[in-house]
Amino acid sequence: MRLNPRTLLGRLPFRARLAAAISALFLLAGMALLAFVVLLARYGTAQQVQGIAVEHGNVSTYGDVPTSPEHSSGRTGLAGPQPARGRADGDMALIRKIDWTVQAVQAVQDTVLRQLVLWSAVGLLVMALLVGLLGWWLAGRALRPVTSMTEAARRISEQNLHQRLALTGPDDELQRLADTFDTMLERLEKSFESQRRFIANASHELRTPLAVQRASLQVGLADPLPEGLAEVREDLLTANREAEQLVNALLLLARSDRGLEETVDVDVAATAETVTAELAAQAAIECVDIGLTAKAPRPVLGDPLLLRHLLTNLIGNAVRYNRPGGHVRVRVEDRTVTVTNTGPLVSAEQIPALFEPFRRLAQDRTGTTGHGLGLSIADSIAKAHNARLTAEPGEDGGFHITLRFP
Repeated sequence: MRLNPRTLLGRLPFRARLAAAISALFLLAGMALLAFVVLLARYGTAQQVQGIAVEHGNVSTYGDVPTSPEHSSGRTGLAGPQPARGRADGDMALIRKIDWTVQAVQAVQDTVLRQLVLWSAVGLLVMALLVGLLGWWLAGRALRPVTSMTEAARRISEQNLHQRLALTGPDDELQRLADTFDTMLERLEKSFESQRRFIANASHELRTPLAVQRASLQVGLADPLPEGLAEVREDLLTANREAEQLVNALLLLARSDRGLEETVDVDVAATAETVTAELAAQAAIECVDIGLTAKAPRPVLGDPLLLRHLLTNLIGNAVRYNRPGGHVRVRVEDRTVTVTNTGPLVSAEQIPALFEPFRRLAQDRTGTTGHGLGLSIADSIAKAHNARLTAEPGEDGGFHITLRFP
């Protein structure tokens, strides 16, 4: 498998990438400076060597016999052949000496340049490493406000939205980011407070009229009743109970969406046993066999009331949407709860829609039983507990629902 360097670099923390960028920038600048110095040094020494050759090599030749400037001035009558030959030998020795000097200087130049490049490269690598470590330290100091903002944001939840980052310092990008985050927290606090007031008011304003209506029906239409009114009374009471259940379900959904206020260790196996026992009568009416198996259960951190509603909705739906002679199997193992039932065949494409409010297997929202809120409430409570709720169709119909707590 071929690894992409850009992908590997993207996996590094921002602090490491910033330190690596500083080191790479220093290394490139150092290499450019080293190349510039070496080229100028080579050019300068070459010019100096050429100057030495010109200065000390001012000897001309005539034919095969080198002559000095005195020979070329025209004064040749007084000198014999022996002195001229001696001067020529001296000029040749001088030329050879100059050539040797030039070669020696060239050798020294090459050696110096090689040593310069070698030790400069070693020093450059060492300095790049030191600059990388210094860049790591500087990046940590520069990102310290961001780290403190991240830790503060993690501490802030629904219960302490009144807290603010309150970052102090100059008016820079980090300060403006912290101010923006504080403004967002202020808006969230107002929104959550408004939702709390709405739920509290709705709990009173919606439940009270329904309770008064139910009491009026029971008192005003008490026995004995004229013929035909008894059936009307039962219909009105049934509609009243369904409306109250709907209001309670909507309020429970709103409460679970708000998150958890207080959490304790909850024995999920004991809660499932209680819920199964409560639904046994309904299962008997529906001719459904219900059973519970607990294997090495472990407590989970959550809200006991919401978890009880969660299991009630899951197991209750498994009993309600079943067939005569069918069964419901509840299994609690470790921190996982599975609910399996028999029932009508369900396609995998229909399952995601069942977790939406007011959605059921029927084609419309008006069915004979239920309001289509059971699974949506269960999913909301599961998310509030950081749990995962999944469902898949059974081979012979029904569902296989799995609830996994962290």
